[in-house]
Amino acid sequence: MADENPRAGEVTNLTPEQVAAGLREGRILLVDVREPNETAVESYPEAVIVPLSCFDPAAIPDPQGKEVVFACRSGRRSVTASLAAQDNGFPYKAHLAGGIIAWKAAGLPTRVD
Repeated sequence: MADENPRAGEVTNLTPEQVAAGLREGRILLVDVREPNETAVESYPEAVIVPLSCFDPAAIPDPQGKEVVFACRSGRRSVTASLAAQDNGFPYKAHLAGGIIAWKAAGLPTRVD
């Protein structure tokens, strides 16, 4: 893909199943970087919302030893968020590949408020 992030190799791709297992086992802090208008319609269960439009990695709650994993709609903004966090000195190198689209395709639940 011509518009793929050239630094995408610096981010670890996790499958929806890997992220779901990590959440169940208490090993992952999921950070949704979609915008409030998106998360109001449908969101990941247990995710912390830190929109990319005003992204500050310092706003992410202390993961208390958990792996921070970024998520969005399709997996593009989550790569951007991971790289931004890394550029600010945070060791947050993982994202949910395919975003909520892949999450739902895997049959995993979403929260509708």
